[in-house]
Amino acid sequence: MPEVSLDFPREWIEFPDPANDDEIFRCDLTWLTSSWHCIFAAGCKGVDATRPNDGCCNHGAYFTDADDEKRVRAYTEQLTPELWENHREGRKGIATTLREEDEDGVIEKRRRTRIVNGSCIYFNSAEFPGGMGCALHHLAGKLDVHFMETKPEVCWQVPVRRAFDTRTYADGHEVLVTTITEFDRRSWGEGGHDFDWWCTGAPEAHGAREQVWQSYAAELTDLMGPAGYAALVKFCVKRNKSAKPNAVHPATKKAASPGYRKLLPLVF
Repeated sequence: MPEVSLDFPREWIEFPDPANDDEIFRCDLTWLTSSWHCIFAAGCKGVDATRPNDGCCNHGAYFTDADDEKRVRAYTEQLTPELWENHREGRKGIATTLREEDEDGVIEKRRRTRIVNGSCIYFNSAEFPGGMGCALHHLAGKLDVHFMETKPEVCWQVPVRRAFDTRTYADGHEVLVTTITEFDRRSWGEGGHDFDWWCTGAPEAHGAREQVWQSYAAELTDLMGPAGYAALVKFCVKRNKSAKPNAVHPATKKAASPGYRKLLPLVF
């Protein structure tokens, strides 16, 4: 089944951050109450049709800042050849500096994980005995920590998108508006439209038993803070009690339609 349109009605909720009087959360309830979940290695078609096993790892991961890279480097030191297919190559360096032009024409330097054999340097191929997928993800399992600890921030945030804006009221009062929404194709910039497939709009990735606000509890707590997430939970629970909630995600709706559920992989 094809991906749904990028444009459809969404239900939003705005509420003040209980922990900060100068911040407002603007949350996309349509996305957060969707049945999306990651189907890597269980039906994921990948952003590049010629390399479906790679998921969304083909282009590497951009580090948020120096601290993000420093943390990942520290965990990289704990990777062994048994966990990391590119262990030897990784000793030559795990990141590269790119010069990119922003929308204002300003050239900025950005750090990104290196691409090796067509994918992120941390990606293990299907043939690797230590397990396919992100070596840092496997390391988290071995250390019994959440993979947020070991992986670059962008890797665990996607497909949730956090954006910041400033709102100034008529009386001059200024607040930070933090938006929590779907990381769809547009969120990647112009390149997102070139992907052969993207999961957030694909019905085959909307077969989870839990909704995003539940399955992404740890990530959302980190992004919003414990008090902010706790407030979000109340709105999601209230919405779920509605007999006919507004603006259900169209991919979730298609996944739940008669005759489609039986086509989903057994992992669901």
